[in-house]
Amino acid sequence: MEVEVLGGAPTVGRGAHYYGGPGFAARVADDLGIALLEPSDDWLATLPYAYTGRHIAMSTLSEARRLSRPAFVKPPREKSFPAAVHPTGAGLPPGPDGPVLISEVVTWAAEFRLYVLDGEVRTGSQYSTFGRLDAEPLEGHRHEAAVREFAAGLLAACGDGLPGAVVVDVGRLAAPDSGAEWAVVEANMAWFSNCYAADPDRALDVVLRSAGPRTALAGRDRRFCRHIEDAAPAG
Repeated sequence: MEVEVLGGAPTVGRGAHYYGGPGFAARVADDLGIALLEPSDDWLATLPYAYTGRHIAMSTLSEARRLSRPAFVKPPREKSFPAAVHPTGAGLPPGPDGPVLISEVVTWAAEFRLYVLDGEVRTGSQYSTFGRLDAEPLEGHRHEAAVREFAAGLLAACGDGLPGAVVVDVGRLAAPDSGAEWAVVEANMAWFSNCYAADPDRALDVVLRSAGPRTALAGRDRRFCRHIEDAAPAG
């Protein structure tokens, strides 16, 4: 495949794939004829407690600013402000109102990024331990079997709510009040995710599907694509 770094208006034709930030993607997706697959904003908040290990609510930034208790607050997809734990809502950054996820505060002993294609984990990587960058391949990891078992159950039960190509982050809770050791951290766009120590070839398979030609867009994925007005479903 030919690779081109875009700095302005696209100079490649339709039929391309995309990897990069969401702001630039919004400007060039139509010109490139690309279908950008994204998990829905509220997917994490709709998961059963057994898969989250914490209470999560879909809300707005204006509502989050009224919080009087510590909470983890993040934008659901685009990184309009850094995801972080805030003692109260008063410390949230200024800016326009928009959707946010508000979560109970938990400590992640280890976090893993999984590249998922058609409900199957193709590859993955540990990316942090106790909030510190600590990349290590999933293949051969001491927690590989546990991660794959948890992911298999999650995808079987809730995978229909995700695009066919997506990144799902899961983690091991340091002190699980729910009694569950493993939980979902979040889901992300594969075309805007660091693969860390995952197998790059297998990760690329997922990335290519997550941001490819609209003419190849599967019918089930139309609802996960922001720009589909002229997309022709493939099935």
